[in-house]
Amino acid sequence: MITKKTEKDIEYLREGGKRLAFILKELQKKVAPGVTGQELEDFALKLTAEGGDKPAFLGYKTKHDKVPYPAGLCLSINDEVVHSPATNEGKIIKEGDIVSLDYGIIHKGLYTDSAITVPVGKVDAVAQKLLEVTKKSLDVGIKQCKAGNTTGDIGSAIEEYVKPFGFGIIRELAGHGVGYKVHEDPYVPNYGKKGEGEKLFPGMVIAIEPMLNEGTKDIKLSRDGFTYKTADGKRSAHFEHTVLITLGQPEILTKAA
Repeated sequence: MITKKTEKDIEYLREGGKRLAFILKELQKKVAPGVTGQELEDFALKLTAEGGDKPAFLGYKTKHDKVPYPAGLCLSINDEVVHSPATNEGKIIKEGDIVSLDYGIIHKGLYTDSAITVPVGKVDAVAQKLLEVTKKSLDVGIKQCKAGNTTGDIGSAIEEYVKPFGFGIIRELAGHGVGYKVHEDPYVPNYGKKGEGEKLFPGMVIAIEPMLNEGTKDIKLSRDGFTYKTADGKRSAHFEHTVLITLGQPEILTKAA
């Protein structure tokens, strides 16, 4: 069921979104060669607790998961697309990596979700282009987040923007509603046809999150049961914002100050 958030809900989501944006900004500063996933996990949980909030992903479990998610921070490196636990053993950042930081918090009972992918030191031209196009595709999708438009309008805009660059758009993973839970309806794919899908209305809150691969669009699930990787071993990038649908322009709740 697609939910409409109340004015009080939206007030709390704005507060939570600002806090989440701050945490991601501080995490990004910590990304450097030699830093471990556990160090970033600990730092994220520390900042979250200091704000009086809770991590949204830690302990999260869907009907498809055998065990609850073991980390607060999703830390996906290079060919890891999404959902790689920062606490995985041996996760160490290296020069030239591209690193996705995907995090969510619970503030006053309301969930926000956001992600960025950052280069570590100097990266090659292909990686830089992948990051630029993925980040821009998020902006393109958000521009379609207007009352009266549909989820298909969002996906179509992202797909048409990305197509000339030749990057793979993942089909199995998508954006989603958010607020009362980590994942809510509607399903918001990063491809589609204009006018199709669910209609957007004021008070709807959705997470837009394009995930683009350097090569094939195909992905595979790793042995840990959480981490999705590119099927061809090439790199992937991921950017995400929590967005409020209004009567006017969309409001990005997780935008950094």
